[in-house]
This record gives sequence, C-alpha cells and structure tokens, in this order.
Amino acid sequence: MDIHRCRFVGYPASAINAVAFTHASLPAVGANKKFLHKHIQVRLAIGRANGDIEIWNPLNGAWHQELVIPGGKDRSVDGLVWVTDPDEELADGKTLHGRSRLFSIGYTTAITEWDLEKACAKKHASGQHGDIWCLGAQPLSTTTKGSKAKTAVINPGSRKLVAGTVDGNLVLYSIEGGDLKFQQSLIRTPSKKVKMVSIAFQSPTVVIVGCSNSTIYAYDIRNGTLIRQMTLGSDLSGGPKNVIVWSVKCLPSGDIVSGDSTGQVCIWDGRTYTQAQRIQSHSQDVLCLAVSADGSKIVSGGMDRRTALYEPMAGQAGRWSKVFHRRYHGHDVKAMASFEGKGMSIVVSGGPDASPIVFPLRGAGNEFHRTLPHLPQNIPLRSALKARFMLSWWGNEIRIWHLASPAQEMLDDPHATSSRKNRNLLAQILVKGESDIASAAISQDGTLLVASTATELKAFKLKFDGGKLQIKKVDMTVATRGATRVEISPDGLWVSWIEEGSKVMIARVATSVSSYAISAPQKLHRLGRQIPKHLLLGGLGSYDRNVAQMIFSPDSRMLAIADLAGYIDTWVLRAPDEKEHIASREALDGEQSDESSSDSSDDEMGVDEGSERWIRNPKAALLPKLTSAPVVLSFSTASGPDSAVPGHADGDYALLAITTMKQVFVFNPLRGSLSEWSRRNTYHKLPEQFRVTRDLVKGVVWQGTRAWIYGISFLFMLDLSQDFDGDKDVVEHKSGQKHGTKRKRDVLASGAGGKMSKHSLVPQHVKSALGPDGAEWADVEMVDADDQKSIGASSGFEDNDDDETDEDDETDGGELQRMRDRQGGVDGEDGRKSKWWHTYQYRPILGIVPIESKQEEDGAVISGTANGATAHRDPVPLEVALVERPSWDVDLTPRYFADGEWDR
Repeated sequence: MDIHRCRFVGYPASAINAVAFTHASLPAVGANKKFLHKHIQVRLAIGRANGDIEIWNPLNGAWHQELVIPGGKDRSVDGLVWVTDPDEELADGKTLHGRSRLFSIGYTTAITEWDLEKACAKKHASGQHGDIWCLGAQPLSTTTKGSKAKTAVINPGSRKLVAGTVDGNLVLYSIEGGDLKFQQSLIRTPSKKVKMVSIAFQSPTVVIVGCSNSTIYAYDIRNGTLIRQMTLGSDLSGGPKNVIVWSVKCLPSGDIVSGDSTGQVCIWDGRTYTQAQRIQSHSQDVLCLAVSADGSKIVSGGMDRRTALYEPMAGQAGRWSKVFHRRYHGHDVKAMASFEGKGMSIVVSGGPDASPIVFPLRGAGNEFHRTLPHLPQNIPLRSALKARFMLSWWGNEIRIWHLASPAQEMLDDPHATSSRKNRNLLAQILVKGESDIASAAISQDGTLLVASTATELKAFKLKFDGGKLQIKKVDMTVATRGATRVEISPDGLWVSWIEEGSKVMIARVATSVSSYAISAPQKLHRLGRQIPKHLLLGGLGSYDRNVAQMIFSPDSRMLAIADLAGYIDTWVLRAPDEKEHIASREALDGEQSDESSSDSSDDEMGVDEGSERWIRNPKAALLPKLTSAPVVLSFSTASGPDSAVPGHADGDYALLAITTMKQVFVFNPLRGSLSEWSRRNTYHKLPEQFRVTRDLVKGVVWQGTRAWIYGISFLFMLDLSQDFDGDKDVVEHKSGQKHGTKRKRDVLASGAGGKMSKHSLVPQHVKSALGPDGAEWADVEMVDADDQKSIGASSGFEDNDDDETDEDDETDGGELQRMRDRQGGVDGEDGRKSKWWHTYQYRPILGIVPIESKQEEDGAVISGTANGATAHRDPVPLEVALVERPSWDVDLTPRYFADGEWDR
C-alpha cells in the first residue's frame, strides 16, 4: 500500500465552551435493579465556539461521539443545560425513564432547545432583556445531608429555566408541556453594569447567582426576594476593583462553593450564607467548578491550566484542603461536568485547546486521565478514485485537492516533481446559508459534488480541464430539507441522503453532455422494529434510531444503513422486469397511523414504472441486531464467486460492520446471515492488540481481502481470508524472537484512563553515549518500553519515530520509500501471508481515503507459500491519502501568562 502522508489538509479546531451530562449521578442499585440502569440513556453534550454541539456516549469508558449538530454563521454555544424528568412506574410494572431535553445559550438574548432525533434546533425563545450569560434548570428536589426531611418538592411539569443576563436581569423561562417560552423578568438590579455570570440552585426555590461586582446573591425564585448578599471584597493589590465570580456550585449539604478571578475557591455556609474558608489554589482566574454526587470532592479549573482536587480535612468539620493539582490542558480550563454511576466516576473538562479531558473522580490519584480526540468520529474527507481528487470540508467551506502523480512514479523517477508540487488545490467552495456543512460526497470520476446542510442539499457539476476546475450548480427537481449524511453511488447514477436524522432518501442522477440533473427523491422505508413503548417515550426517545452509517455496494446495486441502536437496513436495485418484494404496511419503521396520504404519495414521486427502482432486500429482516452502535459499515471491494473474501460465494456481498466494542462482523446481506468467516472468528479470536486499543475505529480501506482499519491513533490490517486464533497469534520479529501482544488494559476502570501500576512514578534510568559526530545521545528506558517493541514486532519491521516531515507537506519520496520498505515487512520472510498487522506511528489521524485502486486482473498469479501454508493471491495495488492533524497544528488563542509562570 502506497501512502501519501498529508498534513496540508486543514481542519481548524474549535474551543470547548460548555459541557453537560444528562444525569449528574445514578443511584447505586442492587442486582435486582441492574436491568433498570441498563436502559437509562446517559449522554454528554459538548458545546463549541463554532456553534457545534457534540453528543457523546460514555459507554463505560469507550466514549463514542454519536452525533455532531453543525453550527452556523456567527453562532457559538456558551452554555448547555439538560432537563431530565423523573422516572415513572407504569401499571404493568415497567419503568418509564424521564425524558431528557437539551437547552443552550450563545451570549445572545435567546435560548435554544435541540431536537436530537432530527439533529437540528427545535425551538427558540427570547425576551426583553440583555444577552444571556448563564443558565440553570430548576431541580425537582434536593436533600440536605444529615437531615431526614426534604426541601420543597416541585411539580415536574412546572419546572423553570432561570437565566442571568449581561444587564443584571434574572429571568424565568417556562418549559411546561414540552414548550419553551419567556415567562417573566424576576430580578432587575439597579445598576446595568452588574453582569450575572454564573448560576446554581441550592434548592428548588433558592438560586445562587455569581456576579461581576464581587458579589454572590441568593434569591427566592417564587417571589424574587433577595435572601442574602455575600461579598468577596476587592481584588488583590494592583488588580481590578471588582472580583468576577466565574462559577458557583452547591453541595448536597447546602454549602456553596465559588471560584473567582483572584484564583481563589471559597466555601460558604449554606445556612448562614457566611464565608467559611478561602483556598488560594490557582495563580489566575478560577473559571469552572464540579462537585461529586455525595459532596465529598470538589474540582476546580482555571486560566493557569490547573485542574485541582479538594477533599474535606479529617477531624475538621466544614474545612477543605487541596489534595493535588495537575495540568491536563494546554490552555485555559473553561468548563467541566461530573458524572457518577454505572461503574463510572469521572469529570470531563474542556477549553480552548479543543480536546475534552476525562479524569477520574473517585479514583483520583490511582488512575490515569484520558484525552478524547478533538477530531470528529465521522471523517470530513472523501476521494474521487479515478480523478485522484481529495475532498475536505469544515464550516461552510469545501476544498478540493488533486494529487497529480502516483506514489510509484515519484519513487521510480528520480526527476519526478517534489511532493509539494505534486498536490494542487483546485477549488475552494463557500456554501451560502446560515448553517454549516453537515456532509459532502464526490463521485468516483470527480464530476459530481453534493453537499448538505441542516436546511438544504446542494449539488455541483465539476469539469477538470487544463489543470483548472470548472464548477457549475446542478438543479434539484424538488427542493430538499437538508440532510445529516449524503452519499453518491460508485457509478455516479444515484444520490442518497438522510433527512431529519432517520429518513432515507434516494434520487436518480440524470446525465447529459452539458449538465446534470437530480430527479425527485424516493423515500426508502426502513424495517419496523419491536421496541417497547416505554423505551420510545422516555429518555431520549427514538434518538438511537438516527442513521450512523450509510454505504453503497461497489456495483451500486445495494444500499445499506445502520443506526445507533445497531439495526441494519438494506435495499437492492431492481430492473423493471424483476419481481418486487412487497412489505406489509405494519413493517414500515416509524410510520404512524395518522400519516397523511400526501406523505405516502411523496414517497413514490421519484419512481418511474419503466425504470430501475429501489426495493427492500427480501432478506433484510434476517440480519441480526448489532450488540452496540456501529462505527464502520463497509462493503468489500472484492466481488464475484471466486473472491477469497468470505461471504462472496454465489455472488453475494460481504458487508463489514465494526462496533464500538471492537466487534467485527461480516454479513451476507442477500442471504440475511453472518458469513462463515464471521461465525468462526468471534470477538475473542481477534488479535488482542486490536481488542485492547482504547480509541474507537473510524474507518476502513480495502485492499483485496485485507481490511485496513484505522482510528485516531492506530492503523490495523486484518486479512479476512484467514482465520484468527486470538492470543496465540504472535508475530516473529526479524531476529527470530517472539513477542506477545501489548499488555492488557483495564478499559472499564472508571471511565477515564487505566489504573496506575505500582512504582510508575519512580525515576527513569538514563543511558548516555557519544555519537560519531561527538554529540551526546541519551537513551531513556521507559517503563512502557515493551509496548514500543510490540509495535515494531507485530508489524514485522523496526519502529521509526522520525517526525521530521514538514508539517505543511505530504511525505516526500524518502518517506514514501521507507513506507514501501515497511509494507514489505507486513508478510513473513518465508512468503507466509500475515493475518494482521498494526502501527501507532500516525497520529492524530483525521481520515484515510483511497486515491487509486487497481482492480485485480483475471488470471492473477497465485503465490505459493513455504512450510505447507495455504497459497494466496497477491494484494491488489492500493494508494491512499492519510491525513494527519498534529497537535502543534491546532491554532489556539493567545494565553495569558502570570508573572514568573513558565510553560511546561
């Protein structure tokens, strides 16, 4: 496989401004109620400065980015709040989990509610007040620690959102009956210079507000009465007159915690509203706070990049001490939220460095933290194989690159053009509108480009002539409503997209000499699934029916989709004379009894009786439900009954599905069953190195029977023509020494990193030596040295940590030559085909796309193998573009350094 190592493809990182969990904690339950917690849908929402909202599933530490709702022009998400209703016991003994709703603010006068099922904004509401700077949701009830009595309990249907504004107003918004509307202005401060910066509820009726005038207020929201005013005084000598209270939190005991611009964390008595303690734990502003569910831990983050942990002092009631602090972030720690339950106890924080950090709460000091990727799970890259185009997008911008010369020519011809000149930016397309691009696709011949936003679908005809790219807009027969995903069939004759998160649409591309036209779309009905009503009506509703993956078969005659719940639907293309499989109306997924007849007629408006049509695969209902959400859905590019890929016997397809739990399935969709290979190669027989790798799979590129599977930090090769044998699969190093796989990791420790091993912080041994030029070289023997050896061992060649490649250039000829030499080491020296291979050399990987793939010709040479091993076909040539986005390419806003502070 020839690799173009690309670092010229841009993808700007956006700062994290807000994080929020649907549930702060889940109560501990007995074994008889374990099934109850299994169906509680816990999600993490992350809001970014570019307006994007990301929905993450913790998955007991696997952390899957399920959905990204793109932002838009001049949008920013600066605050997020979940409102989750209480659980309800039904008459049949089942539990209806409380519905979760997500609200956001963006330093405007409006509050927005988001529809996760349709991946778009649901409602907006605003009032006659200034920009909203903080937002809180009224709790149903709170219990004071050490007291048997509960505070006031409110009706779930009468809960309010309370917002603080830049002009000193405290306003109420009603969310009764699923609505969102401005209700009243509760408090109006005399001075408009007072800004309400932070907010927290001490009880369902008492709200604590931190302001910009060195003051914390406690209000009764029932009548707007000021209960108490708490003053912090002026800043330190030489500082500003007023102290800004950036964050406030309330403990279960009723005590109040505040973080301010002096770098202090203050503890306030919740009964007398007097200051009990000041802790100077930061050298700069404290921007965010988090507390544990039982009130035994406090976490703070600030502008000095510190994340500090506090615990009560033994034998001193009401007194706290800082246990330690760490610098997990490379910039300000701006937002954080905690979650405890399902075996997890973690805090997630974020800031301008764009990467969410997960660190343990209950296991603090005994477990490692974990950095989640700032790059999206669904790659914003596509390629046109025949035209050698590479497509990338972000925001409202699309870029099209051309890689002129194949890697083979650059290596064979010493006079070939440099790799920098080999690439050419053909076009930059700005998609007009208020919404950013959600998805884009390009045909394999590079003549058709389709891009989608939340409001519309746009298509463009491309013509490459004389090194220049001409772009012309393509007419759409029927106006579309936008799409979350879009795909173009390999033959370029069909365009399919997903409307409102779960509706599958497909349209024919009519071609002519001078132009393209996209016909009226046809709706493809999904299979009905027997999902209990109490699950559909509670939690996040039918959110998990959102389509996560969509792919055409290589011959363009099958379309497959998979949703977050793990259900797979397939459709096939039928000629006019072929018999159509008719499904009953009751089997249609999501079709309500009150569906209008106009919707039914619209489903068929793009179907011509004399043309080819898409129908449901007759065996679609036989495909089993995946055990977890799919991260990859891909058809093998090999085809025909003679292919070595399992599942292709009798002309069937091989549909590969990889889940968040690293399970690899190969289906025969026309038969509606697992392939024989997949039946033999269960999860525990896969290479252990693949199973224990923490990061999720992002995509796959095919090379004959080999699947090149990649994630944010790894690249694996699995040969699907061979059977695996789990832990017995070891690869011999060239020296003849056998190495096992990487040591096992405790992935499900607490949701963050693995547990720290003993003596992991002891000083490291350093060996020094003089090089041939007299320079001193140092060899550091790290504890994880065996892990680094395993990388080279399992790949069959030496590991190389050469990162001297120009960050603005793709790999040069020497790097390509080194890569070609290494690929030769994938297989054994005796000619035996390797079952698997992996490397961690590339990181972080934005995506990998094929640039050129030559099909295997008939009569290809069958290579023999030594020691009686099975004969095999040589892999088909494959050329790919591997796009990296190194951390040093992340553009960060300038960071303030205090006097005497040094960056480390």
